[in-house]
Amino acid sequence: MCGIVGYVGPQEAVAILVEGLEKLEYRGYDSAGVAIPGGDNLEVLKRVGKLAALKDKLNGRDYYANVGIGHTRWATHGRPSDDNAHPHTDCTGQFAVVHNGIIENYLCLREWLESEGHIFCSQTDTEVLPHLIEHFYEGDLLEAVITAVSKLEGSFAMAVVSSKEPDKLIAVRQDSPLVVGLGEGEYFLASDIPALLKHTRHTYILNDGEVAVLSRGGVRVMDHKRNAVHKKVYEVKWAAEQAEKGGYEHFMLKEIHEQPKALRDTLSGRISADGSHVTLDEVKITPEEIRGLKKIYITACGTAFHAGLVGKYVIEKLVRLPVEVDIASEFRYRDPIIDPDTLVIIISQSGETADTLAALREAKRRGARIVAVTNVVGSSVAREADDVIYTWAGPEIAVASTKAYTTQLVSMYLLALHLADLRGTLEPGEIREILAEMKNLDSKAQDILDDSQVIRDFAEEIAHCGDLFYLGRGLDYSVAMEGSLKLKEISYIHAEAYAAGELKHGTLALIEEATPVVALVTQEALFEKMASNIQEVNARGAAVLAVAMEGLEEVKKVARKVVYIPRTHPLLAPILTVIPLQLLAYHAAVNLRCDVDKPRNLAKSVTVE
Repeated sequence: MCGIVGYVGPQEAVAILVEGLEKLEYRGYDSAGVAIPGGDNLEVLKRVGKLAALKDKLNGRDYYANVGIGHTRWATHGRPSDDNAHPHTDCTGQFAVVHNGIIENYLCLREWLESEGHIFCSQTDTEVLPHLIEHFYEGDLLEAVITAVSKLEGSFAMAVVSSKEPDKLIAVRQDSPLVVGLGEGEYFLASDIPALLKHTRHTYILNDGEVAVLSRGGVRVMDHKRNAVHKKVYEVKWAAEQAEKGGYEHFMLKEIHEQPKALRDTLSGRISADGSHVTLDEVKITPEEIRGLKKIYITACGTAFHAGLVGKYVIEKLVRLPVEVDIASEFRYRDPIIDPDTLVIIISQSGETADTLAALREAKRRGARIVAVTNVVGSSVAREADDVIYTWAGPEIAVASTKAYTTQLVSMYLLALHLADLRGTLEPGEIREILAEMKNLDSKAQDILDDSQVIRDFAEEIAHCGDLFYLGRGLDYSVAMEGSLKLKEISYIHAEAYAAGELKHGTLALIEEATPVVALVTQEALFEKMASNIQEVNARGAAVLAVAMEGLEEVKKVARKVVYIPRTHPLLAPILTVIPLQLLAYHAAVNLRCDVDKPRNLAKSVTVE
């Protein structure tokens, strides 16, 4: 999730571009850059690091261009560096592009362009775009852009400028946001509304497949067939701070609602066209190496550790290898039994968590192969692992992790299916069935987000309770642990998760009249056992909210309130089950007037032991 800005008008463009990038830096902070017409070629200035590094490079110099594009990057393809920073240019230096999204077929496009004589300077997927435009340019920039876009597979928002036609800016949207700002004789482009608010509150919100041409004469919008599109002017009425959050009250709520897109992005390009197998080109393990494995370790901290617990269950079920999950801060202190026949999976949102990084290094020292699951390209974990699976969640601003967790789960399922396929432990029909369900997870997640009133009501009830308990069996127990953590870290309500079968072994003593209990009931094979456990807490006066798989109508007989998740494959249920638990924690914290995005005593990335 990167930030794009653009400007056409009478003012000096660079100052406006940098000002817009400041408002979008939350969308990416690995590098930043701008491109403006400068004579026969374009002038491109970019720098790795936060926006301050670019400002230092600009160094107060006066620029006289009235057209330009800018970008702040959240790295996907290619680690953060000056070469990989946007804007990217073609061989001639006459076409520049900034891009947000993922070009799924960039490798084959790059190979073709190189065979045509094009020379590449970066490791990014974006760089194919200016080369494609150069290749197809025959005197009409708009035609060249539309032709280039027709060759792309994936998601993208892009802005293009050229010294060939220095008075215009062309923008294209497909699955990634773009907004056009309408001023008086000047026009703006941005990924998000905050970058526009100082200059205008009148906007066009571009839809998928739309192309916008910005010039001093105005804005033209058309579809991919060049048919004119009449756009309704959208007047922004949000405050600037609210706009930065996309209209949501908090970043956490925004990120919860971004999960359908994050799920799509993490799956993008990783399921074969015929839906028969996982395509994980970034994992280079051979079938022979997989058959030689004797054990798998998963190590992580906090929310990522909970994703590892789900990963253990799924890998053991599908791959038929023993899996051990360890908290990274404990892993290296217990002299783990690791050798070259061991695969170690490291999970870290930031890729910089100190304990997780130390665990990776210890496992590598002992000869294990390392697969990292991380959200940050070029992070320490990504650089030091043998193989990396990136979770395309985009930057997560709220301290409490939400979309990073669900994309970590997706990554664990993809890895499990990939290993099972190579190891021959799963029938092709079973792989196809699970993958088909994974493709539908985004829409099912959206269904949950669209109907959350029961969660809101229960959150209001529990806001002032002293304790809350989560119960689950099997996969539900792992998700219960994540739900408990979410509630504790942002609402400060004491919460614990228990394996429901352990109630009679001591924990039932904690249940008394009106004690709130969240019971997870998504595993139909365990339904009768869970129903019995719910009855046990009911008998002690508990107030039970059940999160159940759609179709389990019997749950209504034992729980006071029920939230149903859309029916899916039982193994995939955790990805959907956690969303109501995230919302419960969020709304409870809001009711208590807590600082949701920045809970006390906590930081987003724990970079010290």
